[in-house]
Amino acid sequence: MWLPLNIALTHLRTRKRQSLVSVLGVAMGVGFFIAMAALMQGFHVYFVSKVIDVWPHVVIKDEYRSAPLQPAQRLFSDGVVMLRGLKPRDELRGIKNADTVISDLNRRTDLTAAPTLRAQVFLRYGSKDVSATLVGIEPEQERRVSHLENDLIAGNLNALHTAANGIILGDGVAKKVGATLNDTLSVTSPAGVVLKMKVVGIFRTGITPIDNFESYALLKKAQILQDRPNVINQIRIRLNDVSQTRSIATSIEARLGYRTESWEETYENILSIFVIQNGIMYSTVGAILIVAAFGIFNIISTVVHEKTRDIGILKSIGFEERDIRRIFLIEGLLVGLVGTLLGWALGYGLTRLLGAIRIHNEGFITAEGFILHYTIIHYLIAGSFALLSATFAAWLPARKAAHLNPVDIIRGAA
Repeated sequence: MWLPLNIALTHLRTRKRQSLVSVLGVAMGVGFFIAMAALMQGFHVYFVSKVIDVWPHVVIKDEYRSAPLQPAQRLFSDGVVMLRGLKPRDELRGIKNADTVISDLNRRTDLTAAPTLRAQVFLRYGSKDVSATLVGIEPEQERRVSHLENDLIAGNLNALHTAANGIILGDGVAKKVGATLNDTLSVTSPAGVVLKMKVVGIFRTGITPIDNFESYALLKKAQILQDRPNVINQIRIRLNDVSQTRSIATSIEARLGYRTESWEETYENILSIFVIQNGIMYSTVGAILIVAAFGIFNIISTVVHEKTRDIGILKSIGFEERDIRRIFLIEGLLVGLVGTLLGWALGYGLTRLLGAIRIHNEGFITAEGFILHYTIIHYLIAGSFALLSATFAAWLPARKAAHLNPVDIIRGAA
């Protein structure tokens, strides 16, 4: 093994410039892969953790996935007469038998459920009017389905009970309306009901749509505002096992009939963007590593061409085909291994550099700087791909070198 290694090192040293270029090509591919993966997967992981932390895992809504059939359609589905212009029958919105449904759900050991009345309101403070979503909750049950209390930056959740008409505002809502803790707002609902409500808390989740548009009040106060006594339009559910959200949402919808969405379905459009991002990342970095593999192929092919006589001599003194093949495969592996080690160092440096950059990002999620995800898996994936590329690039010329006939080489030289 030492003699093939010594010969491979000698070949690489004789072509230092080309060897260095190939090593740098592998290193850049590995380094950029690690940095891009940390950046893209960082936002993905942060987004999913934030959504799971802030948003209920499953939401039951007072609507149906498809409009119910009219009586004529149910009775005469195969009739020869077609009825047009049928309008759905007006029905009172709200989840029917909500208390029974919630009690049944809370008997399960794998989830907890809480009632909610969600509706639009107008907040007025001084001369400012702001549209917001008011979420009516029961604080004791809300603690079991969301982390609202942990996201409060001012006030506390229990103040909804102690204040006459308490309201908790999102940080963005409070800034838009210009209100702070203990200020009194005028809250108007589409039903025409107006209440004076005191700001007893301000929360910040880091998810912009929630912070900029949502507010919370007691369920009874929200029902009074909407003129919908004893009505809820959502049941929010938190699971012990987040991976079961789709299956549990499907089973609940099949049993109750109401539209039941898991958090994956709610944010399906955004999650699909991450799939596209990963595709772009792997394609871009893969192209860099393939270019580096062509460099390795070029070096070893050139060495094979230049060392044809040496190969003939080695075969004539007893080297077999596998020995010749091993020499050139070692050359490719050495280039890939050194490039991988340098690429790991480059990737680590790039991720640290990106992590040190401080910029204010306010999109769907608010963050100060780039969100990075550090994991050894990125290093292993990049290193494995680089070594496989280098081995394959070296195998083709190594195979050709192993098949050379020493008699033909000597005759050609003569």
